[in-house]
Amino acid sequence: MSDLINKASLQLREIIMDALGALTAEEAIPAVPVPAFGIEIPADKSHGDFAANTAMVCAKAFRMNPRQIADLILGKLNLDGTLFDRAETAGPGFLNFFLSRRWFSDVVRNVLDEGDDYGKTDFGAGKRVLVEFVSANPTGPMHIGNARGGAIGDCLASVLNAAGYEAKREFYVNDAGNQIEKFGKSLSLRYMQICSDNGQKVMAAADGDTEKLCADIYAESGEGQTFEMPEDVYLGTDIIEHAANYYAVNGNSLADVSEEDRKKALVDYALPLNIAGLERDLKKYRIVYDNWFRESTVHEKGETKSIVDKLLDAGKAYEEDGAVWFRATEYGLDKDFVLRRSNGLYTYIVPDIAYHYDKLVTRGFDKAINVLGADHHGYVPRLKAALSALGVDSDRLDVVLMQMVRLVRKGEVVKLSKRSGKAITLVTLLDEIPIDAARFYFNLREANSQFEFDLDLAVEQSSQNPVYYVQYAHARICSLLRNLESEGISVPQSADLDLLSDQREAELIRHLASLPGEINLAAKCYDPAKLTKYAIDLATLFHRFYDACSVKNAASAEIMNARILLCTAVRQTLRNVLAILNINMPEKM
Repeated sequence: MSDLINKASLQLREIIMDALGALTAEEAIPAVPVPAFGIEIPADKSHGDFAANTAMVCAKAFRMNPRQIADLILGKLNLDGTLFDRAETAGPGFLNFFLSRRWFSDVVRNVLDEGDDYGKTDFGAGKRVLVEFVSANPTGPMHIGNARGGAIGDCLASVLNAAGYEAKREFYVNDAGNQIEKFGKSLSLRYMQICSDNGQKVMAAADGDTEKLCADIYAESGEGQTFEMPEDVYLGTDIIEHAANYYAVNGNSLADVSEEDRKKALVDYALPLNIAGLERDLKKYRIVYDNWFRESTVHEKGETKSIVDKLLDAGKAYEEDGAVWFRATEYGLDKDFVLRRSNGLYTYIVPDIAYHYDKLVTRGFDKAINVLGADHHGYVPRLKAALSALGVDSDRLDVVLMQMVRLVRKGEVVKLSKRSGKAITLVTLLDEIPIDAARFYFNLREANSQFEFDLDLAVEQSSQNPVYYVQYAHARICSLLRNLESEGISVPQSADLDLLSDQREAELIRHLASLPGEINLAAKCYDPAKLTKYAIDLATLFHRFYDACSVKNAASAEIMNARILLCTAVRQTLRNVLAILNINMPEKM
């Protein structure tokens, strides 16, 4: 698969080096090693398609004026048969190069020839990468942070695959530990609340208004009411629904059993439903995981004990006052931390260490990438230090820290309340806005940036809505081709693409050519937002071209055919970008 910008850049470096070689042979410049020089794409295209700072970086080594060196190089450049038409010197010694019509024509042909594969690269060289994202607590529904993390993680995996990696998606199910204990306690309290009321409201609502049932039960559990809930439990209405549903089928069968047995029975009932719900809701969001990894398997296989034993045997952990501590200060952290408490229980980080050891050692992924909330910034150095102590290169673990998102409606921030149990969840968000808008919007900014999600704009059908704007460009091309077809004008098999000489055509083609590089950069930076920006810019350049350069009423049939192929190449490129983001490409809007 071709990257014609990179191809031109590499060829340009050879052209410059050949010119320097010729100058050295003529003794016009000294025979010294040529310092590394840069080749870049100027923002102002009047300065050329490429610029090189060769003369300036060579000034000291050659003991010559940069402008003099630039003029000498210019005089020795051989552009015959290359992708470049001409070159010029500028300013203190810049060398500016202008691409040939052949290059612009090759870009359009390249897009059309490669089709659905256009933009894909071999940058990742087949390295195996595991992208873990969302990994929401299975004790409740997914919130807005999970919605952003899901869009970022899923699109990141697609970007990596497009860049030549072998990326897999994984959800880490926290089905063990303190949160499950808290889940069980919450379910037990709600269940006993229903039992104390003889379940009358549950039975009355069995075929009726479950939402009203939850509201009634919730109202009775406030301060000073008949059933006060403690602080260390989950207070969402989903807990009430689980308890009520269990009661509707099994009655008060758990009322007289021990607290531990009651919690276990309720967790065994509710947790699988929650996990299935997570999978169902994520599929609605167009996210399908390659693997769901359960934390409980780490415990069942004894991997938590194995990790602590490894660290003790390596002298990277020590015992004190009955607890086991990790020597974190040896790895630049402020203080050591506990791995196993004096009561024999492991701290939360131990199964996480075991899990990442499993990723990188047992399963042998080249890279593990986690998409986490910004509140995990202190957790990451601990995890990396422990992996280093286990002999694992901590650079094989990369973490994308994601800022939370604020929802805005009518210019006001939408207040979320975990206490009331009425927070906007992923499901309620997707009931309000299109899935395409959610996936596109959550990837509009890089993960570590603050972000406001405008709920009104996300459903607006106007150019102000970025996803609508991009999809409209695709639909506009489809409409053009349909209208031409109805008049007997088909997409030509070939055309004289050298006729695409208008400045707006050139700008559009340059942007088409930049897709492989943008995919590589997005993969390198772990930033799918680079592709949403690319798509918006491509739509803008297309609309600008289409409004200025008539296709149907072009000056000649030859120019019309060339522009039809350019439009077809733009449509293909938009499809490829939106396919990576898993966003629909409507043909009519």
